[in-house]
Amino acid sequence: MSSPTHANSYYAASANDKAIRPQLTGEHRCDVCVVGAGFTGISTALSLAEKGKRVIVVEGSRIGFGASGRNGGQIVNSFNRDIDYIFKNYGDNIGQKMAKMAFAGSELIRHRIEKYNIKCDLKHGNLFAACNKKQFEELKAKKALWEAHGHNELELLTASSIQDHIGSDRYAGGLLDKKGGHIQPLNLVLGQAKAFEALGGQIFEDSEVIRLEQGKLGKVVTKQGSVIADKIVVAGNAYMFGLLPEVEKKAMPCGTQVIATEPLPEEIQKQLLPTDHCVEDCNYLLDYYRLSGDGRLIYGGGTTYGARDPGKIESIIVPKMLKTYPMLKDAKIDFAWTGNFLLTMMRMPQVGKIGDNLYYAQGYSGHGVTNSHLMGEILSDAIDGEMERFDVFASMPQYQFPGGRLLRVPYTAVGAVYYNMRDKLGI
Repeated sequence: MSSPTHANSYYAASANDKAIRPQLTGEHRCDVCVVGAGFTGISTALSLAEKGKRVIVVEGSRIGFGASGRNGGQIVNSFNRDIDYIFKNYGDNIGQKMAKMAFAGSELIRHRIEKYNIKCDLKHGNLFAACNKKQFEELKAKKALWEAHGHNELELLTASSIQDHIGSDRYAGGLLDKKGGHIQPLNLVLGQAKAFEALGGQIFEDSEVIRLEQGKLGKVVTKQGSVIADKIVVAGNAYMFGLLPEVEKKAMPCGTQVIATEPLPEEIQKQLLPTDHCVEDCNYLLDYYRLSGDGRLIYGGGTTYGARDPGKIESIIVPKMLKTYPMLKDAKIDFAWTGNFLLTMMRMPQVGKIGDNLYYAQGYSGHGVTNSHLMGEILSDAIDGEMERFDVFASMPQYQFPGGRLLRVPYTAVGAVYYNMRDKLGI
């Protein structure tokens, strides 16, 4: 039987580490067993290993197989729901504590890249691009909100000045976050996995977990082996199926599509993104794009609810790219891929503990690069007895989608149509 492979993406083609880890066989013993080798799982495992814990990671496919190795590669601060929403809906106590964590994920990523010398094409700065005047006013408010909570590396851009950063006339203005940035995401998770292994950690690939057992000790069971651990962390996100039904029904997998052009001439790169920042627009169904380390334009968007893989990714994304950059009409598309992220009802991460020894985190709702890294550190701290940040997330209600599994996709899709129309009308 052949080993599972990554999606046919630019990230997989340019991965620094193509080594295949062994399959789990026999019985193993450790302090913590982590299920899932994406950003959440590897961040948790690395943080635990730094504390001296014996950790085993069990992955059903390959390291970074899911969203961690397929996303837009953008380091975007805060949460899907911003700090003002959290204060309004969860109160001042939770709001103050969440505000202190809103920018921690990006700091942790940079710290790890520097500490472990991870080669992942790190570039600094991300741009929020307003498609209309209403969105521009919202960016003004975001700037004031983030500055009120200590983030002062922000610059508001007018319709004229944003063209110094984006070679397109689509936008009514924007906000530059100098603490944001972008990376080759698969190389980021692979680099952290290598650091984890250097600290004595073990990773098993092609080892789908078929059962979790709880008791005084936890047990993670695959077809070929098992791991007995004091604690278990479940970090499967959109690629977890059937292990924790009570957790899975609280979130919905959604698909997004990405393309990568051929490497572009340097003069074209300068026309597209003169300052080499990544970009996401402010629409509900947003576009996001950036230049790769070797000069390709990576362009994504086109959310599908229920994680249905579209038949022709290029037919969805190329028109979006050409609306922004008509000059790329003759550019060759070298890669096109899709991947799933996990959406929650309240668009906030879901974190919790089941019984005495099973922890989980999921549902970053499109802000997974930064939030997953933060969550790994928070889960590690909780396992080590430091519960303060974990308890903040765990205290927030976790709602199911209306209509359960049968109706959650159509209900959410109808909502997306409504917000998409609002975006187009600028209201």
